[in-house]
Amino acid sequence: MSGKVRIKDIAEKSGVSVGTVDRILHNRPNVSKTAREKVEKILKEIDYQPNMYASALAYNKSYTFYCIIPKHESETYWEEIEEGVAKACELRRDFHIDVKILYYKRYDYDSFRKTFTECLECNPNGVIVVPSGTDITKEFTDRLHEREIPFVLLDSYMAELKPLSFVGQDSKNSGYFAAKILMLIASQEKEIMLMKQMKDGKLASKQQENREIGFKEYMRNHFPHIKILELDLPLDEDKNEYDGILEEFFKLYPDVHHCITLCSKAHIVGDFFLRNNSKGMQIMGYDMVEKNARCLRKGSISFLIAQHAFMQGFYCVDTLFKYIVLQKEVEPLNYMPIELLTKENVDFYRRTQL
Repeated sequence: MSGKVRIKDIAEKSGVSVGTVDRILHNRPNVSKTAREKVEKILKEIDYQPNMYASALAYNKSYTFYCIIPKHESETYWEEIEEGVAKACELRRDFHIDVKILYYKRYDYDSFRKTFTECLECNPNGVIVVPSGTDITKEFTDRLHEREIPFVLLDSYMAELKPLSFVGQDSKNSGYFAAKILMLIASQEKEIMLMKQMKDGKLASKQQENREIGFKEYMRNHFPHIKILELDLPLDEDKNEYDGILEEFFKLYPDVHHCITLCSKAHIVGDFFLRNNSKGMQIMGYDMVEKNARCLRKGSISFLIAQHAFMQGFYCVDTLFKYIVLQKEVEPLNYMPIELLTKENVDFYRRTQL
């Protein structure tokens, strides 16, 4: 049997009524064992695949997903994720999907708890969450498991939380890759700077922790003689505060000419180099945000690793859509490309490509 298979065709081949076939296809009661066996035999013979799109549209049901992410400035990595979320909703508008975005203050566990409590009170069909600390996030995801609400982890992967799926980069491999690329231009150095943004001695995410593990593993294996000088910059300080810290660092370590940062704030050091006309200073960083791209074009940043944030936002919603609406299996791990940008190709980066 080729082409489009109708319920009428299945009924004729199995010798039962159209209504019986319909009840079996939709797993409804009041079907005899004999009739079910006849229909299932025919379905197997013709390798029947139900049209889940048509079924989902026929139900005319609405779905609300919640996306929990950190508060952020405009023109950032997180804003691109929101744009990807919006695009997924636009493409699935016939299925009545809505995504509500809730924000929490990063490093603030009370803020995260307040946000996830608000989410739970709204009883969503599915959730996308950027994890905070492991324990506080588990407090939330345990509640989701209790209510059988599927959730997707975004940005930071924590396998112990048992998410439906994860969308983001393989952060350890990304850090390893970053070190390998940096050493193409810094292999003769004795010291390099690893700049971090911290609050109360903590990195912003598990993702950055894993990048650092990968970065240091490569350096330990291939360039153990190069000393890694770690510089912690406090979160949310102004330019003058950062300039003072950086001036002091480079007075103390005048032979440092290369810096890497595993967060999206490479422009803090890049702008400092540009303002002070520091020749020969080079930086490697993450994320195609405008402040970083400007430094890349002017030469104070040598490389950026892009994460395709737009794609991440889109695939988070699409994963929930496929699992909840279409009732399909989904990939548990969805790793994004590790894409290298330089000033020669930055203007060709397709930010909203899927």
